[in-house]
Amino acid sequence: MNGAGDGAFIAAVKPLVDAMGGEMIPPDEAGPDDVVLIWEGAAAVAVRLPQLADSLDHILAALERRRGMPLAELDRKAKQEIVRSLEARGAFAVRHGVETVASALGVSRFTVYNYLNREKGA
Repeated sequence: MNGAGDGAFIAAVKPLVDAMGGEMIPPDEAGPDDVVLIWEGAAAVAVRLPQLADSLDHILAALERRRGMPLAELDRKAKQEIVRSLEARGAFAVRHGVETVASALGVSRFTVYNYLNREKGA
């Protein structure tokens, strides 16, 4: 995190990095899998992206905060909406994604698959 002019840029991208569960690090500490953000011709900050499984946990925690209650306490319709939303975001392409979501929703894997299949059949 370099010059004084970088502060506004870093402040602007921080909500996005936080929302995706990333970590901001100094550009000179960036590894090959980190994303270095360039601002006004210079490396301003690097973003360390989360592992996919960590991203799913982060998304589930954010959904829980937004709903103001544990996801397991939601009604069936709300759980189905969450499964649809997570499917659109690719959550079920992550290894153990169905199990992770089922656990967070307090339902079985079979129920999550039913929610997914119901959507495809509709």
